[in-house]
Amino acid sequence: MAGWVALLWVLEAVDVASGHALDTFGISPREVGEFRDVVPAAFVHFGFDHVAANSVPLLVLGFLAAVSGIRRFLGVVAVIVLAGGLGVWLTAPAYSTTAGASGVVFGLFGYLLTRGFVDRRVGDIVVGLLVGVVYGSLLWGVLPTAAGVSWQGHLFGLLGGVAAAFAFRRQRGA
Repeated sequence: MAGWVALLWVLEAVDVASGHALDTFGISPREVGEFRDVVPAAFVHFGFDHVAANSVPLLVLGFLAAVSGIRRFLGVVAVIVLAGGLGVWLTAPAYSTTAGASGVVFGLFGYLLTRGFVDRRVGDIVVGLLVGVVYGSLLWGVLPTAAGVSWQGHLFGLLGGVAAAFAFRRQRGA
């Protein structure tokens, strides 16, 4: 997770040094040519403040999600990135551009909240409850309350995380 977060910071440094050339990898909704940006948009940000806001929750929630296995974690993140990106592409306001890892943060939050109940594992339920207590205020981010903030990315990332908990559930006794 530290490597992933470091990559996000390096990408933002490259973006700034290049006159924000990487910002073109943000998602512009319902433009067919922008469909290719659904995945890279999760890795680019609009400024260092934007990266900073995502770094700590991504580190914490990503670490907690990855403890259950790297293959499972990569699958979960893939579902989250695709669900969040496609949701933004389909529903964001016209002439907007969306980028950043906050959809992944919301997705990991939803995944961790749901995983223990889906897998019926007491330890994961406890982790989910603790994550809910510490990061529960994130849920306000799925509402359209702040101009310039993609509540669509947050909402569809969250839904992607919940879907990933079901898609990657562990079999009983495993």
